[in-house]
Amino acid sequence: MLHRWILSIFAILLSIILTACNTNNTQQPQAQSTQNIATSNTSSQELPKVSAKRVVTLSSLTTDIISQLDQTKLVGISGSTLFKNDPRFHDIPRVSEGQSPPNLEKILALKPDLVIGAEGFSNQPIQQIQQLGISTLLTQVNRWKSLEDVTKELAQLIDVNPQSLLERYQSFLPEEPRTNTSTLVLVSSQPILAPNKNSWAGDLLEKFQVKNLAAELQGQSPISGYVTLSAEKVLEANPEVIILITPPQGGSETAILESFKKEGFWQKLRATQNNRIYVFDYYGLINPGSIDAIKKTCEQLKQNLLS
Repeated sequence: MLHRWILSIFAILLSIILTACNTNNTQQPQAQSTQNIATSNTSSQELPKVSAKRVVTLSSLTTDIISQLDQTKLVGISGSTLFKNDPRFHDIPRVSEGQSPPNLEKILALKPDLVIGAEGFSNQPIQQIQQLGISTLLTQVNRWKSLEDVTKELAQLIDVNPQSLLERYQSFLPEEPRTNTSTLVLVSSQPILAPNKNSWAGDLLEKFQVKNLAAELQGQSPISGYVTLSAEKVLEANPEVIILITPPQGGSETAILESFKKEGFWQKLRATQNNRIYVFDYYGLINPGSIDAIKKTCEQLKQNLLS
């Protein structure tokens, strides 16, 4: 089940985010981006010369950023489980749901002056929207700096000051990270996938001065910014801490743990023997997802690795 997720949803979502993350809003792989740092990109003719007042967002992260900057500018968003119970978005029309492509008729009916998508995920609809003469923006977030850069660019486009939001981001990070704990983030068990430094997860671990044992590894994984590990390689690394990831479609911590306990190497690891196995949500650590998801992940990193 996890294997299917990695090769399907992960290859689609991570294409967007990991494309930005790797260098893949979240929302992840253009699976094979050659970019090292994902920043926002715009079509040469599209950026509005005046403040955008009617914005449609096609990714959860940009939806959240625009909402935090100026909620009144949002007229349409893509559906996301992250915002299912968020009152901020109850009355805003959805132009897509799940993995379905955006409905162009719905977007046009909202009369936007700016449509924002995610590189590697929204390219085709964004191109179609451009052809209709509507200003567009494609974003990629694969590093903390690209999160800040995209936020500044969006703020400029809707003519607001991003400083308070940028300061909020900074508050998520530890003032004096004091850990060099050897860590492996294992995204799936079959195959065993781990993020290297060219991913959102890898960059975030670096912000916390966590020793990511896969940081410098390179491999043939179909997902940019991720490497496939053998059981022997995991045993050789023998991390002090292991972080497991719940899949984006949901799943219990117990099910995630059980999938790894079946592996012969599992009980031989220091992290297992010292009970330092932690389960993190996909949104926040693998895919930035939303500001709140990033905040929760940072809080969990502080609690589990810095305390």
